[in-house]
Amino acid sequence: MEPRTGDSSTGPVYGPPVEVACLLDEQTRAVRTPGGEQVTSTSTAYADLETTAPPLSRVTLPGGRQTTVIQAKHRDGRRLGTPNHLEIQLE
Repeated sequence: MEPRTGDSSTGPVYGPPVEVACLLDEQTRAVRTPGGEQVTSTSTAYADLETTAPPLSRVTLPGGRQTTVIQAKHRDGRRLGTPNHLEIQLE
């Protein structure tokens, strides 16, 4: 993952790439952006809570496909008997 740090006159600016250990679920689903717009998510990554995934960060999936972060939400897994985690919706 390359966290998006801002914009320049030539386009988006990204920080250095960071490898993120996660469980990747490549199912398509409709999700809402933080601004309320409905978009299609092609994958969801489940990562450790210490992971930082700002919206619009660039992500390279194991097969080499590049995508961007739609949003990331902290999830309390206690109700489901799973660990607390960060759910990252990918475009």
